Amino acid sequence: MTRYSFLACLGLSCLILLAACSGELPSVTYPAPQETLPLVSPLSPTTEVTPTLEQPTPTQSGPTVLRLWLPPQFDPNSGTPAGNLLKQQLAAFSQRRPDLQVEVRIKALDGPGGLLDSLTTASAAAPMALPDVVALPRPDLETAALKGLLHPFDGLTPAMDDPDWYDYARQLGRLQNSTFGLPFAGDALLLAYYTAQVPKPPADWGSVLQMNTPLAFPAADPQSLFTLAQYQAAGGVVRDDQGRPYLDPAALEKVLRFYLEASKSGAMPVWLTQLQNDDQAWGAFTDRRASMVVTWNSRYLSQVITNTNAAPLPTENGKAFTLATGWVWSLASSQSDRLEMGAQLAEFLTDTTFLAPWTQAAGYLPPRPSSLDAWTNKDQQLMIRQIVLSASLYPSADVITGLGPPLQQAVIQVLKQQVDPQTAAQQAAASLVNP
Repeated sequence: MTRYSFLACLGLSCLILLAACSGELPSVTYPAPQETLPLVSPLSPTTEVTPTLEQPTPTQSGPTVLRLWLPPQFDPNSGTPAGNLLKQQLAAFSQRRPDLQVEVRIKALDGPGGLLDSLTTASAAAPMALPDVVALPRPDLETAALKGLLHPFDGLTPAMDDPDWYDYARQLGRLQNSTFGLPFAGDALLLAYYTAQVPKPPADWGSVLQMNTPLAFPAADPQSLFTLAQYQAAGGVVRDDQGRPYLDPAALEKVLRFYLEASKSGAMPVWLTQLQNDDQAWGAFTDRRASMVVTWNSRYLSQVITNTNAAPLPTENGKAFTLATGWVWSLASSQSDRLEMGAQLAEFLTDTTFLAPWTQAAGYLPPRPSSLDAWTNKDQQLMIRQIVLSASLYPSADVITGLGPPLQQAVIQVLKQQVDPQTAAQQAAASLVNP
């Protein structure tokens, strides 16, 4: 074997090993990476493209192939109404740009071989295999951008200069004064309730206490997002003057005092301290252990239960406030000449005429007011408008990591009536200064 043959074989072996470890989810629509993959939006449906890491762009005889990474819930070949709409939008992009075709890869949401893990691995071992566009949730956007795995959209598209964006959506794609993502799906905390038991949803804390019916939320949530929302709505800040995670004891005490009163009235029974996540809180709601539940709009809209409705979270003074997160399209190509093409695809996938039916079908908050205006379900439209106008992007990962555990402990202690609200608030605040 010649030296050149040995190197070629070694390169091929590395590529095969990389494909085997990519962690892509197997399905009949998206075969393993080493097989040929059908284009999601081909002009000629029988055409297939075999991806090659060494030559990411085709020869002059064919179109350029743009790689798009998605999690399973956004699979355009899922057969769902939302999947079909995305598939049609990708087809429309190929029709508008016949020199470009989109190749979709489905990646797990998290874990080994997931979106963030695959970006990290490919960036170090095979940068030519990176996607041109990738769908990322906000926490992964933060991590990927800080690791230098993403390219900002600044200078590539004026999309975010458009006034047709909600405030939470503008926050969603920005990090350190740069736009690292174009928003396409939002998610926010809301209050779901059974209309027979709750004729009028409570808007403030006093109304919750007067209803004498359980309100389920994951009291043992390590991130303490509902409590964090109540704390911020009560005027609490999450960073000090030096930018470090911070808890205001006075604001937190108000929230914990409300929890104590709700515990005594039965609105927040002690079994809430066994709930650690949204799945468990939703289960308590569907099992009818609670007439109300704090959950994400994406869960409520995708799993609508008969005779239920939704409303903004109750707050201290009744002024609507909620925490939001969401998904963005980001640029990850290692080749500068492909960034503009990726930006064009991302911009096309945030067009308001597409996002209107897609967000309604998928159960997400629209990032654009014009998209919500075009929703056909007027009851959901009215409810979502209340939610989205009160939505603020939830704090960054370092704040959540810092504030979550002390808030979790304080909530559990107060609901179990083991510690009074003032002491619990002071202990939580002090734990950040003297961990």
